[in-house]
Amino acid sequence: MVVRNISEAKAELSALIEEVRKGHEVILAKAGTPVAKIVAYRGPSRPRQPGSMAGEIWIAPDFDSLPDDMAESFGMREPHR
Repeated sequence: MVVRNISEAKAELSALIEEVRKGHEVILAKAGTPVAKIVAYRGPSRPRQPGSMAGEIWIAPDFDSLPDDMAESFGMREPHR
């Protein structure tokens, strides 16, 4: 693991990227306190498959309807008097 302050990392970015490509983690710190980690990009764990949850998800028929009191609060309906 390599630790660099941000000001140092700016000057050494290409070298730090090479460290990441070799499999090391790079920790970026601000005033000595770790704030970010640079790791190698591996891409998605597996390709997404559209429609893989077909039949498992449903939306209630009243999904877009708000109760009267909430609709009034959001100014979508005249206040009930």
